[in-house]
Formats: sequence, structure tokens, C-alpha cells
Amino acid sequence: MFKLALRNLTKTYGDVTAVNQVTLDIQEGEFVSLLGPSGCGKTTTLRMIAGFIAPTDGIIEMDGQVLSSPKAMMPPERRQMSMIFQSYAIWPNMTVAENVGFGLKLRKLPAEEIKRRTADILEVVHMGQLAGRYPAELSGGQQQRVALARSIVVKPSILLLDEPLSNLDANLREEMRFEIRRLHDEFRITTVYVTHDQGEAMVTSDRIAVMNAGRIEQVDDPYTLYNKPRTRFVAGFIGRTNFLEGRRERDAVVFDGFTLHTDAFAGPAGDGSGAVTLSVRPQSMKLHGNAPGNPDGRCVIQGKVVERAYLGEHWDYGIAPNGSGVQLRVTALPIEVHDVGAAVWVEFDPAQVAVIA
Repeated sequence: MFKLALRNLTKTYGDVTAVNQVTLDIQEGEFVSLLGPSGCGKTTTLRMIAGFIAPTDGIIEMDGQVLSSPKAMMPPERRQMSMIFQSYAIWPNMTVAENVGFGLKLRKLPAEEIKRRTADILEVVHMGQLAGRYPAELSGGQQQRVALARSIVVKPSILLLDEPLSNLDANLREEMRFEIRRLHDEFRITTVYVTHDQGEAMVTSDRIAVMNAGRIEQVDDPYTLYNKPRTRFVAGFIGRTNFLEGRRERDAVVFDGFTLHTDAFAGPAGDGSGAVTLSVRPQSMKLHGNAPGNPDGRCVIQGKVVERAYLGEHWDYGIAPNGSGVQLRVTALPIEVHDVGAAVWVEFDPAQVAVIA
């Protein structure tokens, strides 16, 4: 039995379908992210899980019990879930300790137990020394830690997070990604996390459900999702990639101006017309200033550098294969310097060439 199950979940507003036949099973203690661009239906899905929105069709189950259906819906306060919003939603007139202990107070726990559990969780989120401060005296990251502590201290069955890091600056967002994962590893609360930031999803999640136009396009662990995307949308949304359009001809795929032999990578099936689309990540290609000897069956093509940008941690090159209108984006180490106009050889890593359906 799954901890949380979505079955053909659908939500429409008039002629607009915000969520379209979403089916997803989440195990006890699993951290699953709903990832996608604005308007893809991820927040609407989260709000249906929380009980704030009734589904138009489909059901939501927790531990085998139906929480939501078009006919009936359990109210949010009875779902044993905690939710963290973008705005943190902590009370400005309460201290840190009072904010964190408020949910325990509502549950009418003894005062000593509230005090103990509040102090314990504040130490876990590294906020124990700030228990007496008010939200206005805290940074954004500290307020987010308070929101996390308040949600976890009540020991919910499921934790829901709606883009909780979107109001933080880049460095603090990166820090809080690891903090959220650390807390999940410690408490193992089943978690559903909504974000449009692929970095957040990759760091925090056991699995990621990529959503587009109200549907789930692929659900997988971060490594598989990045290296083996099943659709063009997933390949393009999870990191940068090169899309190569070609045609299957016997043991090779012919592109504009160059050919790649299929024995160098997992053979693309192609569609009925023989058309093939490959996704090749910029960092999965290596640049050589001279023709590499004995490429061991790897795909190697010659071209020239048409543009470049130095980004500190790496070079970002634009490579035009000889006789082709295609331009490849290739990432190289800072020490791998090639001038614009220089002849180069591009070597593909076949293990990182994905065939797109």
C-alpha cells in the first residue's frame, strides 16, 4: 500500500484543464518533487492533496483511505498534513518558540511537552539560540527554518512544500536545499515538494515528477531523469542539451553535414519514417585541438569554434560541425582554451546520448 496515491487526478476551470489525468504513487518516507514551469499544474495538484481544492475527477488516497473525490472531500484539518508556503506564513506577533509550538498548543498537549518538543526541534534546525526573537528580527533563511520546524514538530503524516525557497537569494537557496534534505533524512516524513527550480528538485528529491501542461511527462530519480529523458520537454527542462534531428539509415544516423554510427551508443529505434532525435548534454562532449587517435568506437566529428564564453567554472563553446548548419553547445574545463575560428574535434560520450521519443 502506498502512503499517498493520486489516481487520474483532474482539475478543470471552465474550458481550462489545469491538471489532466495525473496518476502518481508515493511510498512511505519518500521525497517526491513536482517540477515544471509556471502554469503546468503542480501547485494546483499540491492544493488538491492538501484539501484546499476539490478535484473535478479522480481520487486522492492516503494509506488506502480516500481523501478527495468529486463526490466527497475530507477537510484539510483532518488530513494530518503540514504545508509550507512561499510566504512562510509565520505569525509576526509571536516569538520563534511560540510560532513553532502553536500547532502543539492547538492539539492541547501538556505545557511541559510543548516546551520540550519545541526546544528539541529548534536545535535540530539550528535556531535554538533565537527562540525568543520575533520574525521581524530574523533573516529570510531563519524564517524559513522556523516554518520548517513548525511543520515538522507536529509529526505530520505528509509534509507539503509550495516553492518554499523562491523568496531567498541564490546562495541562501542553495544552502536551504541541503537543509531540507538533511531534515528529511532525519525524520523520514513523506514529502511532496513543488518547485520550478531543477536544482532544488535534484538536490532534495528521491524522485521527480516533471509536469507539463497539466500532465506528468516522466517520473524518475534525478540521475535517470537527467541522463535518460523520455521526452523532448523533459530533456530540455532538466538542464541544457543539444537536440540533434536525423534519419536512421542502416547502422548510422545521418544528420545535417555529419553521420553518427549507431554502434557507438544505445541504438535509436526511430519512428516509422526513420526520424531520430538525440539529446546530447554539453558536458557529455569533449573537445580536442587535434584529431583524437583510436576513438574506440566513439562518435567524433570535426568542426570549428564559432563562439565562446568564459563562465569561471567552465568554458561554454559554440561549435559548428564542418559542412553543417547545426551548432553544438559544448562545456569544457577552464584549462581547455580554444580560440574562435580554431579547428576542433568533438567527441561524444555514447553513454550520455539519449534517444528522445
